[in-house]
Amino acid sequence: MSELNRVIDEAVARQDLPFAVAMTANADGVVWSGVAGDAAPGRKAALDTVFRIFSMTKSVGSTAAMILMDRGLLKPDTLVESVLPEFAELKLLEGFDADGKPKLRAPRVKATVRHLATHTSGLTYEFWNTDMPRYMEATGAPTILSGLKVAMNYPLLFEPGERWDYGIGIDWLGRMVEKIDGRRIDQFCKEEIFDPLGMNDTRCEVEPHMASRLAGVSIRGEDGQFGPFDLAPPSNPEFYGMGHALYSTAPDYMRYLRMYLNKGTLDGKRILSAACVEQMLGNQIGSTPIPRLKTVAPPLTADFELFPGKRKSHSMAFMRFDEDIPGMRHAGSQGWAGVLNSHYWFDPKAGVAGVLMTQSLPFFEPRYADTYEAFERAAYRNLQR
Repeated sequence: MSELNRVIDEAVARQDLPFAVAMTANADGVVWSGVAGDAAPGRKAALDTVFRIFSMTKSVGSTAAMILMDRGLLKPDTLVESVLPEFAELKLLEGFDADGKPKLRAPRVKATVRHLATHTSGLTYEFWNTDMPRYMEATGAPTILSGLKVAMNYPLLFEPGERWDYGIGIDWLGRMVEKIDGRRIDQFCKEEIFDPLGMNDTRCEVEPHMASRLAGVSIRGEDGQFGPFDLAPPSNPEFYGMGHALYSTAPDYMRYLRMYLNKGTLDGKRILSAACVEQMLGNQIGSTPIPRLKTVAPPLTADFELFPGKRKSHSMAFMRFDEDIPGMRHAGSQGWAGVLNSHYWFDPKAGVAGVLMTQSLPFFEPRYADTYEAFERAAYRNLQR
């Protein structure tokens, strides 16, 4: 396992990332773990370092919805507005008039749970799309990261099911879970996912037992060096957005991934039925392609595409990789990431999961992307030994 240590040690020494906490595991337990660098000024990274995991939250929100599906309380084709009537008030943005005023109309297609979960609903973030920041500037609409309920009212940019584009669908999905179940989403996730899995450091707020272990955030400046940056989910918001709201640790998130490797169960605690896991991890978007996300905010994110040219789809909770990546993950693998460069995958065929986590911007800059690839390749080489 020295190769895995060398990958993260050398990457941090080169300042390809400010620090790293990384793990590999199989269904039975953690196989390797390592740390490198300082998670905050004067404090070394540790396995229990607490991260703002941002979009690693999304699969958890989708898992919450899958729990309700498993119980017969929700279906993939349930119309969003049948549970949340206010969703029917969202309009579709067709463009802008000569004065820069948004041109809006009612969508012709009604969005479903599947659309929300797979990023095919028409709801799109402002970071990889030019129309959304223009709309927000013209209307004064707040970002979803504000934690305000009014921030849910992004317009659709295309008809549901028409294409894939990354956005706030899981925030709406979390609200559906709340409405059906009756518990607030943070309580639902704690009682139905985190506590059963022993994920005691995964919460929507930095609780007292976590505070001293919270990592700092870094951004790469024009000089190529990392400097401090302030970015975090809003504390005590009007609602917890399941697109971004969680804090967690590498060991906690690995327990969550191992639950999926074990087809819905871990250490005697069943979260999902094996049948539900098998069904929901299948391709949910057919032949709809997943395009490259082109940044409109280069200081915050690079362009993003995992394994260009390889077939990808989306399951009910993760990006799905539909063909083998030589020397790396196999067809049927699942994964995603958080904007501060916390990345993960799990590979049911090989029986392996991996996380590589830091707290840095820009998201998926080439230097980080190269480290992630080197880490995954080393993980699979170690499987052969």
